[in-house]
Amino acid sequence: MSTGGEDEGTSEGEAVAVETAPEAVSGEPTKLDLTVEIETVGPCRKHVAVTVPESDLEMLRNDSLDEFADQAEVPGFRIGRVPRSLLQKRFKSELSDQVKQKVLLQSLEQMSEENDIDPINQPDIDIESLDIPDSGDFRYEFDVEVRPEFEVPDYKGFTIDRPSSEVSDEEFQACKEEFLESYSQPKKVDRAAAPGDSVFCDILFTHNGKEIRESKGVPLRLRPTLRFQDAVLEDFDKLMTGCSAGDDKSAEVTISVQSPIVEMRNETANITFTVKEVREHVRPSLDREFLDQFDCDDEKDLDEFIRTKLLRQIEFHQRQTAREQVLEKITDSADWDLPESLVKQQTENALRREILEMNQAGFTREQVAARENEIRQNAIETTRTALKEHFVLDRIATSEEIECEPEDIDRELMLMAMQSGEPQRRIRARMVKSGMMDNMEAQLRERKAVDFILEHASFNEVEREPLAQNTVTAASFAICGNMTSSLIDDAADA
Repeated sequence: MSTGGEDEGTSEGEAVAVETAPEAVSGEPTKLDLTVEIETVGPCRKHVAVTVPESDLEMLRNDSLDEFADQAEVPGFRIGRVPRSLLQKRFKSELSDQVKQKVLLQSLEQMSEENDIDPINQPDIDIESLDIPDSGDFRYEFDVEVRPEFEVPDYKGFTIDRPSSEVSDEEFQACKEEFLESYSQPKKVDRAAAPGDSVFCDILFTHNGKEIRESKGVPLRLRPTLRFQDAVLEDFDKLMTGCSAGDDKSAEVTISVQSPIVEMRNETANITFTVKEVREHVRPSLDREFLDQFDCDDEKDLDEFIRTKLLRQIEFHQRQTAREQVLEKITDSADWDLPESLVKQQTENALRREILEMNQAGFTREQVAARENEIRQNAIETTRTALKEHFVLDRIATSEEIECEPEDIDRELMLMAMQSGEPQRRIRARMVKSGMMDNMEAQLRERKAVDFILEHASFNEVEREPLAQNTVTAASFAICGNMTSSLIDDAADA
């Protein structure tokens, strides 16, 4: 049953209802005499049973038959003059499908309006298995996930600790170094690796002596932490410092408890790095070609550009710190459970939202990639918390009539374009294609709700910790990503 067909059925049904039902008012269909039973069957989950009486079914059948009588073409008869009995026989299947559409669409819409149900997703209805009886009442049942029920806490008058926004010369220089480093180019060198270099290597992963993955030609920067999507290797720079092309280095990691391969959670995997090349990183010259990327005329302009990025990052951390305190306060009483299916479904949205905020704040691609791997490892618990925060903020936004306006989106896209140097049109097109525009709208609405709370809060200025420098190298894959059940079983038997 197509969406288009459903829309047409609804539209025609409404028109016929006006002509045939004297009790219809202002073009609306006649209300059905529904019997609705609602039962809570789990966290944020309702079981709904809807009964449509035979009299209403007959009315909808007559509506559909009237529509066919006005449109049907039957050889030997003029349109509009075909006997109803012949129409019922000749178009039995089509009539049945249209009646089912009318019954489901009208009853679901009316049921939702008349009952206190706020669904998160579409109801779980097997439409194909439903049949409208020729006589008697029609009853159908379904499960639907709904928004949690809770009391909104008092969110006005909070006291928030806010880190200062002053930037020291040392912090600016460190930020400038990291910014220039992010645009450095790798160059092969014939010497031992030192911190800050990269190694171009093949990587072999094993578990209980069995190979579980091999990745060839992987460039890795020598930093303190190497983060895979499902594991973390600390002291990576110490492990690889001093190695040369042809050397092998080995280490062990513990697979994250959030790994999608359940059997591998908390298991130990062995990693062997075979170094193919050592590469140093050559920073860019501050020439015209480089400066033009950021619309800068000289190094002074570039310093101002970097300082603006730094201030945006500080603002990001201030906002995150204030947001964390606000969310902690408003979710103190959020002790309700959420269904696991909803948590898993929203995990990717939570990841997209975090990455979006970091991109807007001007973080480098390496910083974003490292954070992405960290989020993936803690995705389930993080998402469960984020969902509770979302529901509370959504309720507050609704209560205060807070909405995301088109100009809010335009402003964010403009800032992202300024930070990345990429055309705003291209950023918008990419976000629409990837489905991230909905994430942005939800993010901005929640941010405005937090801002509303902060407008009614008082602040204590506190000393700010210096922004942490990037100490993480991110590998864009999971150690267990290629594993199969048979491979796990073989490894377990070894």
